[in-house]
Amino acid sequence: MARKAAQKKEVNNDGKELFEALKLLEAEKGIPVDFMIDKIKKAIATACKNSYGNEDVVIDMDPESGKFDVFLRKEIVGKKAGKPGTVEIALEIVKQYDPRAEIGGFVRHRLDTKQFGRVAAQTARNIIRQGIRDSERDQMMQEFKGRHQELVSALVERVDPKTGALSLKIGKAEAILPKGEQVGTENVKEGDHVQVYVVDVKETEKGPKAIISRTHPDLIRRLFEKEVPEIFDGTVEIKAVAREAGSRTKIAVMSHNPDVDAVGACIGTRGTRVSDIVNELGGEKMDIVDYSEDPAKFIAAALAPATVLSVETAEDGSHVCKVTVPDSQLSLAIGNKGQNARLAAKLTGWKIDIKPESGFFGEEEEA
Repeated sequence: MARKAAQKKEVNNDGKELFEALKLLEAEKGIPVDFMIDKIKKAIATACKNSYGNEDVVIDMDPESGKFDVFLRKEIVGKKAGKPGTVEIALEIVKQYDPRAEIGGFVRHRLDTKQFGRVAAQTARNIIRQGIRDSERDQMMQEFKGRHQELVSALVERVDPKTGALSLKIGKAEAILPKGEQVGTENVKEGDHVQVYVVDVKETEKGPKAIISRTHPDLIRRLFEKEVPEIFDGTVEIKAVAREAGSRTKIAVMSHNPDVDAVGACIGTRGTRVSDIVNELGGEKMDIVDYSEDPAKFIAAALAPATVLSVETAEDGSHVCKVTVPDSQLSLAIGNKGQNARLAAKLTGWKIDIKPESGFFGEEEEA
């Protein structure tokens, strides 16, 4: 009797140790205890089928009390019993401890959870390990989905010395920022915190994958939403963004409140708001201009910092225009390697031909 009590106490202790381990796993990995118990029950059923040829199992697991019992369910038959653990048991055996037993009935045979054997234990470990991976994948997918098209802060865990790709920690999830999605002028080191834009989230064979970027134009939108309350609350709206990451960005804004200056709100007192964004982007230049429904006004504003004398839009309705600037402003309007004109075209959606006030070179000959 004392021996049986000791065995029962030992089994209960094993159950408590198991549940304590599961609670620790929940705290460290965020995997719910109930989720893991469900996986363990499936693992035990599989192990019983492989070891005993019987998957009719009753599993009693209670995390609160530490109770952990496994029973094989067997049918009472008139013939001699087969091998231990099979789905049948002889009536003469059952009669020894249950005189009321009858053929066709069922009994539950308790198993010692320590005696599943090496194959059974390995099966359980594999299924539990897969369960952990599945849960982590689900958690990672939820982590990324909740931040889709959002600006997130990430910790740089590693910089690949060959490719320059960054391994980032985003919450409990991990992601890779390729070199091509980084701002070229930046010098990022392990342990740094960077802000990235979650462009998309995809489910792959290797698990959830977040497409992240620091070069995407919408990163600019999110940075301004973060720094400028008037944009966050909708008073000021970002209408368009054109960007050459690491070099220059043009952003068109408009105010829905006549008392609020859209450009001034984005720049901030003494340029504090825009300077914080410029610093975050490693010194990337920022042109903030007023948006207008009038194409001529919008195109003229988009060519800032150059002064525009006139804008002539095509009469056929195509998005083509000719812009005239003072001779002294021609280089400024075009920009270094055509960058200013190129970004203005992207921002407005118009093809822009720029000419000096004195006229295009060769214009008379062409005419």
